[in-house]
Amino acid sequence: MTNADDWPASWVREKLAYEPRDVGLFVAALTHRSASGNNNERLEFLGDSVLNLVVAEHLYRAFPECTEGDLSRLRARIVSSEPLAEVAMTIGLGEVLRLGSGELKTGGFRRKSILADALEAVCGALYLDGGLDAARRVIQVLFHSRIVSLPPPDALKDAKTRLQEYLQSRGYALPRYHVERIEGEAHAQVFWVACEVPALGARAQGSGSSRRRAEQEAAGRILQQIGTRPDASHA
Repeated sequence: MTNADDWPASWVREKLAYEPRDVGLFVAALTHRSASGNNNERLEFLGDSVLNLVVAEHLYRAFPECTEGDLSRLRARIVSSEPLAEVAMTIGLGEVLRLGSGELKTGGFRRKSILADALEAVCGALYLDGGLDAARRVIQVLFHSRIVSLPPPDALKDAKTRLQEYLQSRGYALPRYHVERIEGEAHAQVFWVACEVPALGARAQGSGSSRRRAEQEAAGRILQQIGTRPDASHA
């Protein structure tokens, strides 16, 4: 834990390489609503927009050939809750969070949603304290490794999208999906779906906990059959 007499300024200096002007902004950013005092919910709201803007701007410049959909998928790989929480953990954000006693007892400083929200709040504090340029500099450093390791945009498309684009680019009719059967109890159903592409004489079956997941698996298997990259996520 950072020295209480210098909290949280020393953490900001050490982990963000930034000299805070209004330390109160960062006190609020690192205070969960379960704790007493000004909390980080409003800063989280602002920081979400700042973070999305900075990342969107970077992706727009770095991937000039990408469509809006491609850029949105790339951005989601960086600013969704799980990667935000992972970045927060790398800078020890949970160690300096102020939490109420209930959250402390239940390990709130390790909870991904709390960490992600707090990181957004810190981005909001950076913006208010130093302006967009200051926030941009810190955000680019924090997310650099994730940005440079992004996969090719096409790899982020789900199997159904890739199959549809493959067929449309060749003038073929869209695939047909139909549910063959549903197994299990209502709370634990398994859907079995068939995907057919008559123009290619291709047919495959997929299963999943929802119709959408089963369709994705079936589409992925069709892509394997026709020699394009299979989908591994079944998202």
